[in-house]
Amino acid sequence: MVAVSRAPTDGVRISVRVRPGARRDEVGGSWAAARGPALVVAVRARAVEGAANAAVVAALAAAFGVRRGNVEIVAGARGRDKVVAVRGDHAELTARLAQLMA
Repeated sequence: MVAVSRAPTDGVRISVRVRPGARRDEVGGSWAAARGPALVVAVRARAVEGAANAAVVAALAAAFGVRRGNVEIVAGARGRDKVVAVRGDHAELTARLAQLMA
């Protein structure tokens, strides 16, 4: 299972692996990272001037059914491996994450 912890506010922190320049925006699957599995987020945007980060936030918000303002990149903004905080009900977010990782 992906590294999930409770965020400081209600929600979860998720390890994410980003694939910029993909054919379509897509959230799902897992990546075997050094620190444990990470959720894969593919976005069409290229990693130029924050476009990929904005697309990651939008894709995760849609995948978890929350507002974009409830998704924040808390670590790794300049790399493919990121830690993202998603605010919302912890149980619902954890259940949705399990579906996305399958």
